[in-house]
Amino acid sequence: MRTLITRSIRSTLIVLAALGLMTTAGFAAEPLVSTGWLKDRLKSDEIVVLDLRTAIAKSGRDDYLKNHIPGAIWSNYPGAWRTDRDGVTGVVPSVEKLEAYLSELGVSEEKTVVLVPAGKGSTDFGVATRIYWTLKYLGHDNVSILDGGWKAWVAAELPAEAGNVVPEGDLFIADPRDDLLLTTAEVEGLVGGKATLLDGRPEAQFLGKAKHPAAKRYGRIPGAVNLDQNIFYDTGAERLLPVEKIRAAVPASFASDTDIVSYCNTGHWAATNWFVLHEILDYKQVRLYDASMVGWALDASRDMESDRTRLDDLKSWWSSGS
Repeated sequence: MRTLITRSIRSTLIVLAALGLMTTAGFAAEPLVSTGWLKDRLKSDEIVVLDLRTAIAKSGRDDYLKNHIPGAIWSNYPGAWRTDRDGVTGVVPSVEKLEAYLSELGVSEEKTVVLVPAGKGSTDFGVATRIYWTLKYLGHDNVSILDGGWKAWVAAELPAEAGNVVPEGDLFIADPRDDLLLTTAEVEGLVGGKATLLDGRPEAQFLGKAKHPAAKRYGRIPGAVNLDQNIFYDTGAERLLPVEKIRAAVPASFASDTDIVSYCNTGHWAATNWFVLHEILDYKQVRLYDASMVGWALDASRDMESDRTRLDDLKSWWSSGS
C-alpha cells in the first residue's frame, strides 16, 4: 500500500514540476562545502546536517551526544544505509526502505543534506561518499560533504551543542538513477570490453596477496586496473587533496567520457573513487558496482586474476597458526 501511495505522490510531483507549479528549495551546493558555508546556513529549515561519526573512526553516538554541530542528527553507518542480500554484504537497500529512513531523518527533495564525517582518514571519509552516492542514486541532488568533517568544525572553533537532536520527519520520495548502479550480471557483460574496471582497494588486495574476510577468493576482476582511493586523501590535513593534485593522480589514459566501473570489496572505498571522478572531476560515465569483490568472488565460475603464489598461501597458513 505504501509503495502505491508514494508512487502516486511522485507522479503528482512530476506533473506539478512540469507545469511550473512546484519549485525546488534548498541551497545549491558544491560536492564539498566549507565550514564557513555551513555556518552561514545552519539555522535554515532547508538544511539537514547528518553527523556520521561511527566505529570506523573509533567514534560514535556517545561522542555525538557530548558535542556536535548545532541541529545535527546522528546517523549510524552502515545502519540503514546498507544491507546484506543473496550472500553479499553491504549492498544498497531497497528504495522503499531508504525512502522510509530518509523520511524519518527529515529529508525531503526540497532540503539540502550536508554529510559530516569524523575527519579521521580516507575510510572514514568513505562513509560520507558512500551515503552521498546513495542519495544521488535516489535522485537527490542537494547533497554535500563538509570538507574536513567534524575535525575541521572543531578546528575552526565554531559553535557546538550537546544532547540528542530528534529529527522532524518529512516525506522523501526517490527517483532512482539506475545508471549509477551496476549489478554483478551487468559487470560480467563488461569484462573484456571497453569499460575500465577500476579497483579502489590497496595494492595487496588487488594483487591477491590479501583479501577482505568476506571475500571467498583472492584477486581481482579480469582486466581491472588499480587506483587505491587512499591516494586522493591528505591524511595530514584530513581532507581530500586539492583538485589539481587529484587530477594529477588520475591515470592519463582516463578521458572524461571513459566508461568507468568503480568497485572495491563492498562498495565503500569504491564510493570515494566514484565521488572523486564523477563529482569532483566531472567524469561523465562513472558507475558503482556495490556488490564489488565480495559479490564477484561468491560464484567460483566467475573468472578472476591474481598474482598470488604458493608462498603467499604458506605465509597465510603460518600467520593463522594452523
